Amino acid sequence: MRGLAGAGTGRRRPLAAGVLAGVLGLTLSGCAGFLVPAGEGEPEPTPSDPYRVHADKLPTPFPSVSAGVADRPGAQGPAPTPTLPAGCPPSGVVVDMGEVEAALGHRAVGLSLTNCGSKPYRVTGYPSVRALDEAGDPLPVPVNPGSSYMGTDRGPKEVMLKPGQTVRSLLAWVSTPTGGDLIEGDALEIAAAPGLEGRTFPLKGSDVRLLDELNMTAWRTDPA
Repeated sequence: MRGLAGAGTGRRRPLAAGVLAGVLGLTLSGCAGFLVPAGEGEPEPTPSDPYRVHADKLPTPFPSVSAGVADRPGAQGPAPTPTLPAGCPPSGVVVDMGEVEAALGHRAVGLSLTNCGSKPYRVTGYPSVRALDEAGDPLPVPVNPGSSYMGTDRGPKEVMLKPGQTVRSLLAWVSTPTGGDLIEGDALEIAAAPGLEGRTFPLKGSDVRLLDELNMTAWRTDPA
């Protein structure tokens, strides 16, 4: 019996020692875990955002600026193509004729030249006027620069016509003793100056269709 008890005692000692060693190992490893310096094996804690709580104290951001090609120094984009209004010819100026006015047997009509383009237009001199027959061919009717009963010609004056501005002229029917037989015309062709594209205006009324001579004043901003 003693022998058996001794044998049993001999077997328990190694087990107890092993358990004690395991407990000590766990204890030491647990202690070692608390001794690991910050940054070696564990991430540092993220600092708190001071603006997260006080959102109303956020600094005002600067406005964003987007620079295009034309905004960068030394860079130029393609030049925009100028767009002319409807009815504006490529020359950038348009002529027009008003209503015929009568006074003591005389007839006259106002002419206008308007800059309908986007650039200044230099104007000087007189309009270009031609009388046309029913087929659109020119008639031998003299058109003279000068005064008439309906208005005084003060001569040409150079005008730099800005976009949208207008100059005017007065075209008058003139009868002379040596004029001969009156010529019946159907229309007037009017241009800003000789050599430029003109517009055709039909003549309405039997009295204005009978032509002897025409007198016109120069383009002016303030015609007489």
